[in-house]
Amino acid sequence: MDFALLLFALLVVSGLIWAVDEIWLARHRTAAGTPPDEMPWWVEYGRSFFPVILAVFLLRSFLVEPFRIPSGSMLPTLHVGDFILVNKFTYGIRLPVIDKKIIDIGSPQRGDVVVFRYPPDPSTDYIKRVVGLPGDRIGYYDKVLYVNGEPVTRREAAQTVREGGTEWVRVPERLGEHAYVVQWMPQRQGPQGEVTVPPGQYFVMGDNRDNSKDSRYWGFVPDRNLVGKAFFIWMSWDADRFAVDWRRIGSAIP
Repeated sequence: MDFALLLFALLVVSGLIWAVDEIWLARHRTAAGTPPDEMPWWVEYGRSFFPVILAVFLLRSFLVEPFRIPSGSMLPTLHVGDFILVNKFTYGIRLPVIDKKIIDIGSPQRGDVVVFRYPPDPSTDYIKRVVGLPGDRIGYYDKVLYVNGEPVTRREAAQTVREGGTEWVRVPERLGEHAYVVQWMPQRQGPQGEVTVPPGQYFVMGDNRDNSKDSRYWGFVPDRNLVGKAFFIWMSWDADRFAVDWRRIGSAIP
């Protein structure tokens, strides 16, 4: 179910109840001598919930929206069970529900972690890192990311770690102001090649390079599919330990 559409429907219904009561029902109760606090249950609930729903709708539509990380495609940056906040106005003001941009404020920069509507299925939200802007040449060869012919992945600084019986190679990268770590599995091979990013679109990749279905597989992200920029971890739930991971709460997303 589209939560934004559901929230909008609740806002319209509670708003209509509030308006009808203000304009008509309240006057009839006063004329009939009914105490102000005595009203039908549906009017009482509608009036009570309308300001709360309005505040949540405005906050979620134009300022920040919470998301939960469902997969490990952004490891080691984001873990399964992380609850993050996404800035909704960094890349422009969009009308809620229809997601049409009405005010252009900015655009993604290389290294931004973004939430977007998955191009093959816009009803699904994805989160990846922007590695290519319009006009960029993006290459990926032998686990190394190249942007406009320059290597981004620092293979000389690679470290091998073992977690859960699996061997991972973790390597630092830097794009713009974003310094972060990616990881891959040395025994696994992924797609390689070079593409040029078309106008108005972006090339995105997961930090967990061998466990991420991203632009290497399904193509580019159009600007109209952007939801916002992920910037903060406000909660983290470790399902394996069935406990809150307090170490991750309050962390900025690099």
